[in-house]
Amino acid sequence: MINKAALLAVLTTTLLFPAAVVPSVTANAQTTAMIRQSPQLVVEKISPEVPRDPAAEIKISGSFTNTGTEALTNLQIRLRFSSQPFARRADMALYLKGQGPQPGTWNQSFVPQAAPSAKVPWQFVSTPQQLGFTRPGVYPVTVEVIDSFGQQLAVQRTFLSYVPKGVKVPRTRLAMVLPIIDQPRRADDRTFVSDGLPASMAPGKRLGNLLRIAQDTTSAKNLSWVVDPALLDDAQALSRAYTIETKEKGENRPANAAAAEWLGDLRTALAKPPVVATPYADPDVAALAHNGIDDVTRTGIQAAELVAKQTLGRDVLTDVNWPVNGLIDYDGLDLLSTAGVGTVLLDELNLPPAIQQATTPDASATVESVSGPVTALVADTALSEIVGADTSAPGSALLNRQRFIAETAMISLEPVTAARTVVAAPPRRWDPDPAYVTDLAKTAAALPWLAPATLGAVKRGKGVPTPRTGLTYTDQNRREELGKGYVKSVRRVGARADLTAAVTTRQDLDVFDTALLRLTSSAWRDRDETAAPYVQRVGDAVDDRIEKISITGAEQSQIRTLAGKNGEVPITVHNGLGQDVDANEVTVRLKVTSDQPGQLRIESYEAQDESIVIRGGQNRTIRVPMTAMTTSGAQTTVTVQLTTEDGRKYGKPVELTVRTTGYTGIALVIVGAALLVMLAAVVMRVLRRRGSRRAAAAVAPRHAGAPAGTES
Repeated sequence: MINKAALLAVLTTTLLFPAAVVPSVTANAQTTAMIRQSPQLVVEKISPEVPRDPAAEIKISGSFTNTGTEALTNLQIRLRFSSQPFARRADMALYLKGQGPQPGTWNQSFVPQAAPSAKVPWQFVSTPQQLGFTRPGVYPVTVEVIDSFGQQLAVQRTFLSYVPKGVKVPRTRLAMVLPIIDQPRRADDRTFVSDGLPASMAPGKRLGNLLRIAQDTTSAKNLSWVVDPALLDDAQALSRAYTIETKEKGENRPANAAAAEWLGDLRTALAKPPVVATPYADPDVAALAHNGIDDVTRTGIQAAELVAKQTLGRDVLTDVNWPVNGLIDYDGLDLLSTAGVGTVLLDELNLPPAIQQATTPDASATVESVSGPVTALVADTALSEIVGADTSAPGSALLNRQRFIAETAMISLEPVTAARTVVAAPPRRWDPDPAYVTDLAKTAAALPWLAPATLGAVKRGKGVPTPRTGLTYTDQNRREELGKGYVKSVRRVGARADLTAAVTTRQDLDVFDTALLRLTSSAWRDRDETAAPYVQRVGDAVDDRIEKISITGAEQSQIRTLAGKNGEVPITVHNGLGQDVDANEVTVRLKVTSDQPGQLRIESYEAQDESIVIRGGQNRTIRVPMTAMTTSGAQTTVTVQLTTEDGRKYGKPVELTVRTTGYTGIALVIVGAALLVMLAAVVMRVLRRRGSRRAAAAVAPRHAGAPAGTES
């Protein structure tokens, strides 16, 4: 029997208050009023959570609150239970929905009156033996409030898992996956478009709570963390002086100390637990596959490995992938497998059993890809819901924890001899209660029928594998991907960004790799308008970089004069990128073409067939030989185009006008004649000077021979 004395003692202590005067109403009106008031029933404590002794007391306690404006009278609080354990997990799910068989046996207590806003505590005390629990299993327990007309005003359904001491239950390996994934906050690497990240990192906020869970569960052996390195990269960028884009202009801001502290604390908390990295920025791999963008996934995995090691100071797993919502098709799987992924974490809907199963299948399965077999770990739906449950409502944390205990006990009690592994994975951008998740991890570690497992160490079960249908990906799943129009805009920016990569000295990551990955993030699903400023900003940054490699002189006079039939025209290429940075060194070719080859021919020149290297902040002048094909002077347009080594146009072409004189032969005759005239003039002048000197010499002796004083 239920210990009614204990129950009555609690109720009597609470309910001894002056009775309120309740106006007389009809039965129907009173019932309608009670339903409208929606009283609150909370289960606050179940002790012990797992009874092991048939004679040990079980205490189930809580409170009932009259949330209405009218007093409630003649209420009953009932504890309903059944001596028959559940046979299947599917029956447990129906029971929670109020469907299927419900507990029929009950004990009850009366509440004479509950004034408005009154909180009435209640407690039931019993033992497994008194409740009729005769064998190991999971049993239903329901607490409800009934009015004087037998109508249910409030109900809470929960479970009791009864496993007597000495009963050996096979251990089920459990891997709990906890994600730390956000949305991109930067467009290009230098500019933040959103300033919401620091606030989310504060204690009590989403990212602050995830940090707290990581700090409080450092010793847990059943947790695997899935982290987006783009979030860590954004945090690191905030820890230095940064720029944020406002409506008017870019605004420079100092380093954010809180972001630096968050990243440092996370690095410490994740120093030892298993960490899986999503591809950088968590790209929508399915959308990329369906839009023919095949190289981004591999780049994302490479970037994830580099950035995670830089920010966390340790190696992480990148060969394990968790597709968006645990859903992928064979096209997306092929992209992942060719990029080096050997294990994927999937939702049950994505890889369901071929036939309905009476027992829980092992999480491990195999799917075929273009690169060979890939291991699929199928997350358990019920356990994933429990880990990611919203526990903001009073009492919901306890009820979800009781359900977790019951679900895992039921799995281990199923008539299966082979050891199995189950995986629990909440939504990737969840907002959990740290205390609830930490308690859940501790509960899992203490349950005698569970053994810890990590995501990267899950091996295929030794039993007969459960036949599965293959990857199931619906039309609705495809409609939920990044939109085709949005992906097209990203593709256009990517094509221009690829030009900058083609002329830049090769680095581990190309200049705009991480920026483009941020544009393909799964966070932008159904958020095209939010993502649009990011696309615009990256596009502007790409165009700005392209324009910094230019033909100088284009803004001045574009007329070049070719003196003579043959000559050279100097063309200068300027690298306006910053100095002393290897990533700013560019390699280009120069393509010069004449619009009228019959009038002006371009001869072979440097940078036509060979590339030229220009360091940041420097110029390079190329002398291009040209030959005039006519003798008459003329002007010809010459187009100058920078190209990549593989011939793609880089930047806009520049048109120059080359003026040819066409007087080369005539000029030689004229110059020769002029020289002859000048020579003749010089000779005549010399002869004249000599004649004058001779005449002067002949006169001088005569004057010297005449006597002094003689008159002539």
